Amino acid sequence: MNRRSIESAASGALIVVLLATGCAEMSERERGTAQGAGIGAAAGAVISGVTGGRVGTGAVIGGAVGAVAGNLWSKRMEDRKRALEQATRGTNVEVSRTADNQLKLNVPNDVSFDTGSAAIKPQLRGVLDPFAASLRDDPTARINIVGHTDNTGTPAINDPLSVARAQSVRDYLVDRGVSASRVETAGRGEREPVADNSTEAGRARNRRVEIFLREPAA
Repeated sequence: MNRRSIESAASGALIVVLLATGCAEMSERERGTAQGAGIGAAAGAVISGVTGGRVGTGAVIGGAVGAVAGNLWSKRMEDRKRALEQATRGTNVEVSRTADNQLKLNVPNDVSFDTGSAAIKPQLRGVLDPFAASLRDDPTARINIVGHTDNTGTPAINDPLSVARAQSVRDYLVDRGVSASRVETAGRGEREPVADNSTEAGRARNRRVEIFLREPAA
């Protein structure tokens, strides 16, 4: 299949989902699933074209995968975001909604941990307590906690430290009633900086924990 055919199929799949997700009558869950399905359909069309398969079949398969992978942004998620914005007001914690409908908390080092330590600071408890409380009656929510460091020290030190920080946050949430089976952790060490490590201000921004919360749409 030539490039023009592949692009046409992918564009068609995206147009379908844009039309579908624009319907006012759709629920938040239906809209989240449709968005995921459209993205998957476009990817499936491209994959099918590149590999020589039928574009239509690839789009259907991709749509099914995308629907499963989509996340729901519900009223509960919006309410949770507002509550966390209120709880973190006056701190450097950033609360945002990601492009794929996850609630993200970016918690910098001055709120979360002392340098070189994985012990949770009292300031972080004030963020995690309402977060944990909002999860107790939401069995569908899934949490991913990712620890980061700056480039001070070696990977042999930074990698396990970033993992230990993420696990400290997980353990704190579990102690407050969040099921451990719903929480995943990871450490990225110094590999994913968000600022320039050549300055102290940049290194401070890179020493952080990111908490992602999602509600799978299907």
